[in-house]
Amino acid sequence: MAAFWQQRGRRQENGGLGSVIDGLGSVFDVLLANARLVLGVSGAAVLAIATLAVKRLIDRATSPRDEGDPKAEQKSLEESWQDLALIKTTPKPPKKQRREDLSEPLLSPARPLVAGEAPDPRGCSAPLGAPQVKPSPLRCLTLQEKLLSHSSQLAVPEIQASLVPQLARNICTQLQNFLRSKCPELPFGRFFLSGALLDGLEVLAGDHIHLMLPVVLDAGLWSLISGEDTVVRNPQYWMIKRIDLGYFPRGCSPWDRFMVGQYLSSSVLNETLHKLLVASINWPAIGGLLGCAIHPVVASRELKLEVKHDQVELSITLFPVVEMEDKVLLAVPPEGLVENLWLESFYRAEVSRVKELDASDSGARQLCLRILNGVCRSQPSLHKLGGSPVTHVILHLSDTASDWAEENLADRFQQVLEELVASLEKGVLLSYFNPKVNLFSGLSEEEIDEMGFVLYRAISEPELLL
Repeated sequence: MAAFWQQRGRRQENGGLGSVIDGLGSVFDVLLANARLVLGVSGAAVLAIATLAVKRLIDRATSPRDEGDPKAEQKSLEESWQDLALIKTTPKPPKKQRREDLSEPLLSPARPLVAGEAPDPRGCSAPLGAPQVKPSPLRCLTLQEKLLSHSSQLAVPEIQASLVPQLARNICTQLQNFLRSKCPELPFGRFFLSGALLDGLEVLAGDHIHLMLPVVLDAGLWSLISGEDTVVRNPQYWMIKRIDLGYFPRGCSPWDRFMVGQYLSSSVLNETLHKLLVASINWPAIGGLLGCAIHPVVASRELKLEVKHDQVELSITLFPVVEMEDKVLLAVPPEGLVENLWLESFYRAEVSRVKELDASDSGARQLCLRILNGVCRSQPSLHKLGGSPVTHVILHLSDTASDWAEENLADRFQQVLEELVASLEKGVLLSYFNPKVNLFSGLSEEEIDEMGFVLYRAISEPELLL
């Protein structure tokens, strides 16, 4: 009877804990039953081993100890450490690899010791009190060093730098010979090539070049009218007006056939040349002679040729050009109904001025310009910012920042970014050669906002552009 009440008392004392253990046991059973479906084979095995160890700990903690066995407490302690070791040494299922983990270095697994082999002293920790050699920290590159390193990666491949100009000159010669035989009455000047590749300012790829077609006008029959005095109100455009029609009637100039009203029409001249390029010139024969395939671009508003060679691909854009009164005017009318306008080009003056300044003080303006052109070429949102806008900012800065030595390249690069952002905020970048011309007048608000956002971020972290 006494034994019965003693056993009942133990059940009452452990009643709350027993119910908890029973509940945990049922949870473990459910987990183990569904582990294979949820975790897979390897995950289920890990969970089973861990659950077994935890159960052993709980059973040992709740089971009555034999008071007559003096080694029972020591035995249960040893078994508990074994169970904990079992949990710790349980292999973890492989973690799903993330994309950012691919760049982390992999640690080589430790090689197990063979019986009788001395441990590798390189793998042992240093004894207490021994001097520890600290690994040298990784050297962080400055912006100056990053810019110089980046500039070395911008060089045009040698095959393009040598083959593209040669191929373009051959096409230039063939085209001039054709126009002289087909349209002998039109006094074109000597065709010539232009572009950043020829001037050493091209970067990354020399896959495009300009072919200039000089239109020779009689200064006594033609005069210039500024775009400020026209409906477009843009001083970068000009009109070429036929004068003295009373004394020199229509037909006295061979270019009168391209007139609209009293003005030489850039659109009409382009349309005539486009028809000749597409329908009259035997490009397959010329291409076979030069060892390449030449195709005029039919759908383009520009006069453009696509050239495919075994080693290079090239795009050639043709520009009728008029040089009058110290102005260089291209037959590039704005989009719209106005077809008599000619665009003033500052490219020749830009390149000449930058090289002149660098020669006078051994400056790095051309290097800075090449880096920025490379940035604009590699960033789609900055394509329209390359070339003239960047060049004019550098020329403006040259009037205020006199030290353009190569060791100050990082400071000048940062200044150019700041000036570009300030100009984009106002939506105005004045031409260095004509303060009346806003080089941003042809950009939309969305383009200005996008370029400004990219460069504004780059002011604090210029490395984002490299």
